[in-house]
This record gives sequence, C-alpha cells and structure tokens, in this order.
Amino acid sequence: MSPKPIRKAVFPVAGLGTRFLPATKVVPKELLPVVDRPLIQYAVDEAREAGIEQMIFVTGRGKTGIVEHFDIAFELEQTMSERGKDLSVLECTRAVPGDVIAVRQQVPLGLGHAIWCARAIVGDEPFAIFLPDELMVAREGGSGCMKQMVEAYEQVGGNLISVLEVPMTQVSAYGVIDPGAQVACSGATLTEVRGLVEKPPQADAPSNKIVSGRYILQPEVMRVLENQGKGAGGEIQLTDAMAKMIGTQPFHAVTFDGARYDCGSKVGFVEATLAIALARPDMGDQVRAIAIDLLK
Repeated sequence: MSPKPIRKAVFPVAGLGTRFLPATKVVPKELLPVVDRPLIQYAVDEAREAGIEQMIFVTGRGKTGIVEHFDIAFELEQTMSERGKDLSVLECTRAVPGDVIAVRQQVPLGLGHAIWCARAIVGDEPFAIFLPDELMVAREGGSGCMKQMVEAYEQVGGNLISVLEVPMTQVSAYGVIDPGAQVACSGATLTEVRGLVEKPPQADAPSNKIVSGRYILQPEVMRVLENQGKGAGGEIQLTDAMAKMIGTQPFHAVTFDGARYDCGSKVGFVEATLAIALARPDMGDQVRAIAIDLLK
C-alpha cells in the first residue's frame, strides 16, 4: 500500500528570538526579511512546493503577526490597486481559508512540546515539520528540501529527517544520527537511521550527520510525546521521542541536495541574505559590486 500523503505541516514559531534583540522585541524573528521575504515565507513556499496544503503555526504571545502575514491586507491592497501597483508580489502571502491554523504553546518547554501542542490538528495523519530558522535553498533547477523528502517518503514510507554533514567540532550543538546502511531511492540520498542523540559530547557522537530542521513523522510520535520526560537542556526534546520510535517504524535520513543557512544566528542570517541577494537576477550584479567595494 502507498503511504498516506503528507497534507499538513507544523511550524514551531513560539520562540522569543532573544539572539536578535532588540529587532525582535516587537517583530517576530520569523518575520525578519531575508532580502524581501520573511523567513516564514520561505518555509511556507517550500511546503507548498512539496504539495502540503495545511500550515499549522505553533505560536506564543506576541506572534500574531505571523498569521496576519498570510491574511488579506484590505487597506494595503486597495491603496496599491488605486495607485496602479502590481499586486502579484503579495500572491505568496495568500492562503485558502482554513489552511492556516494557529495554536498556542503557552509554556516554553522545548521543540517536542511545541509539536505536541499541534496534536489535535494533526490527528491521525503523517505530517511534516519545518524549523523556519533553517533556511533550505534548492540548487538552481532543483527541488526544495521537503519536496525531496516527500518523494523519498512515497517510496519508503515511515519517518524521515533531513541531515547534513558538519565538522565533528560542531556536533554537540545539534541532534545527531547513528547512520546505518544506504538505501536505494531514486532522486535522493537515503540512509537508514539506527539511533538519534540530542547534542552529544563530541567524543560520544555516533556521526557528523546532524538533523537539519525538516521532518516527516508518523502520528504515533504524538503518543510518545504525551508522556515524554525532559531531556537535554531541561526541555522536552523531539529527538528523544523520535529515538523511541526507531525499530518500531521505518526511519530514514535524506541528505538534502542544496544549501542550508542557519538563520538562528546573526552570522548565518547575514550569510543567507548575501547568498540569496547574489543569486537574484534583479540585484545580484549590484550586490556583488557592493561586496567587492566593501572588501577593498
């Protein structure tokens, strides 16, 4: 039997964004623009490319702007229309009624808890998870990260996570997989996952393959999270819940064929902005000239 389709995606966006203060005192971190699109827009665009229909935002206090971004701004659109402005630039912010849903994470208890907060909407379906801080950019002419994962999921089913390789000196900052055998899969590099460890000491890390912010999980993970105890950092870790499912369901890692930018850090955010601006045909040459001039 073919696996159930991936129709829903969960976006945990309740974080306070303290590393970007004072910019995030009022503006949610996920609405900070990389060139001219906010971070959350890149993630939603990636989800739509993969055929996902329903976006579930797990928000917190002060994060209503994320949902409003995908609402109709009547006054703005009326003014633009009266002035003859092109409204197509707003097309990506439009959502079909009912396809954008917000739930509250009232207490900051970690990523696992944030995902659990969406359990009633996810229901008994497999679902995707996007961490918007991780900006995944497809190669020119290639598919986005989640589309690659969905295509692999359609072949092997079960649970999938995206991974990439980092220097061993960096593994203690991430969830790390214990890799098994390579799995035959058209269109993606697929590896069996034998285990998961959240933020291991470098000496104990089973590999340098880190989990990179995209997941496809079966709904049983919600039942595991229901009684999940606190893990690394005193938080309810999604990695711990996934580790308990290994061996009971298929579990694979997809090595994303594209670029990844850690927009949870200031340097990564600047790197993403430069990379995307340089790749834009409408401004790439000008930005390159500016960068060269600044580096003199």
